[in-house]
Amino acid sequence: MKKLVALVVALLGLVTGAEAQEVIRIGCATKTYFPTILATVATEKGLFEKEGLKPEITIYRGGGETFEAISAGSADLGSVAVPLIATSRKRGVLTKVVGGFSDEWSGWILGVKTDSAVKAVKELDGKKVGITSAGSGTDTLALWAQSANKATFQRIGVGGGGLVPNLLNNNLAAAVIYSPLSSQVVSEGKVRVLIDFATAMPPNLIGGWTATEKNINERRAFIQKGLNALYGALESMRHHPDYAIKTIATNNELSPEIAKMEFERTFLKLSRDGQSKLASVEKALELAAASGVKDMAPAGEVFVNMPIAPTKP
Repeated sequence: MKKLVALVVALLGLVTGAEAQEVIRIGCATKTYFPTILATVATEKGLFEKEGLKPEITIYRGGGETFEAISAGSADLGSVAVPLIATSRKRGVLTKVVGGFSDEWSGWILGVKTDSAVKAVKELDGKKVGITSAGSGTDTLALWAQSANKATFQRIGVGGGGLVPNLLNNNLAAAVIYSPLSSQVVSEGKVRVLIDFATAMPPNLIGGWTATEKNINERRAFIQKGLNALYGALESMRHHPDYAIKTIATNNELSPEIAKMEFERTFLKLSRDGQSKLASVEKALELAAASGVKDMAPAGEVFVNMPIAPTKP
């Protein structure tokens, strides 16, 4: 009888634990992008579960679609570029970066086919340049490239998965390509770099995990737990590089060499505490304004720093 009671209590405990898990919806801008890897690792390592959360990961066609999902309440956390948050606040769509990524666009390039006749950015004037979607990081960089080189592109949204195929099939004259796709196609000799944004641009916040102001105010502990798990994933990768490189290679269908390059160039440069600096956000908005982006909220309204405590496996 005692054993039966103990078994019932144990089973009830398992049920209660399962019911206690709150679903957290994570929006990722594209499949082959570091936020997707972080969310995947956090899931594989059980970090969300340790925070009492059950993750639902959705991969979108770009940062613009991710932002729409967050603002519509379809995602609780998602990866978004800073200028989009700033312009949307002016339209009454109130979101903030709650976990910063990095101050360097490492691995992001403006590229053309290797055999393209285009040798300078100015020569792209009036031509089609691929981006993932309007308001995305690729769009932000395309706008900056236009302004810095006194050219005007036709910015064409093709989704993350459409950048390279459309470029190689001559549907685009150039494309803004993010890492690790950029490293892969350049190393394969398929794409030539016109702009390396990591070296061409001054340090500025490239974006971050973003949430609605409503969730920040009303479900702060919930958002905090999600961030803890995601930054815990980064720490886990840093401490286990072989696992990290294998995960990057498998999920992005890359060679171990390119995956290692992505780990070193991108993941090791990501913020480990998610704390955004006002000067870095100001610079991001300054660059956006110089590129023609208008009606942006002040930098201080675009982010809030939370005391992230990375979850341990």
